[in-house]
Amino acid sequence: MKKRNRLSEILVEKGVIRLAGYTAVVVLLLILFFMFREGTPFLETYSISSFLFKNEWFPLSDRYGMLPLITGSAMVTLVALSFSIPLSFATAIFMSELAPPAVRNTLKLSIEVLSSIPSVVFGFLGIIFVGPYIQKAFHLTTGLNAFTAGILLAFMALPTIASIADESLQAVPRNLKEASLALGANRIQTILRVTFPAASSGIIAGVMLGVGRVLGETMTVMMVAGGSAQIALSPMAPVRTMTGTIASEMGEVVTGDVHYRALFMIGLLLFVITLTINTLSGIIIERIRQRQGV
Repeated sequence: MKKRNRLSEILVEKGVIRLAGYTAVVVLLLILFFMFREGTPFLETYSISSFLFKNEWFPLSDRYGMLPLITGSAMVTLVALSFSIPLSFATAIFMSELAPPAVRNTLKLSIEVLSSIPSVVFGFLGIIFVGPYIQKAFHLTTGLNAFTAGILLAFMALPTIASIADESLQAVPRNLKEASLALGANRIQTILRVTFPAASSGIIAGVMLGVGRVLGETMTVMMVAGGSAQIALSPMAPVRTMTGTIASEMGEVVTGDVHYRALFMIGLLLFVITLTINTLSGIIIERIRQRQGV
């Protein structure tokens, strides 16, 4: 019986689990191959420097400058993170360290419900409520801009960051907290100077996942960011993001033409940005763990 159980464990470990891991890698490589195949012919007619640094995106005039789309995505992401990170950290600290069990369970359920709301619903709320309010409050010509999109994306990223930060705080050994309290630190000092730094690697991982959530969002930014392909110098300006451009224009292009290739090049650029963020976050997390002796 023991040998049969051991054989089953080996089959699951070396068969099913490894097959699932290899399948994920193969699918990722196939996606990357397809993007390269469809996107790189664009560079035969348009230089990479012009594509990245020109400030005009007018496909009808064969002008494919990515700079307005890059700045639009960056502006929306910065606004979203400036709201979501403090809110997520405060929520995680409250749930993990301060809230009674009944309140914690209610908050956990609320966050799970928030994460399940479709992005089109956030976009609809932005058009009907958030956009008009921001337009009136700041005396703008339109409330559909980077600021509105950033606020909505902040609440879309909050469940990811807050949940992972909460789990990281929960994983901190109890003896560290008790030692801090025994040395005379109060509860808030223990949270900020002991618990939070000890959970920093997991918290950073949550933030990086939140960044990926914001960068990859499409429907909400299509609906509320304004859709203007201009270089954004203010969060109150209408912008267009890279993901929004792909989603709004892919259905209109002729397969194989320059515009079609340009959209795949945007996808490749998003892939490179995401890979860079994940790589840097991995390096930072590893250094933190080495410093903490984990």
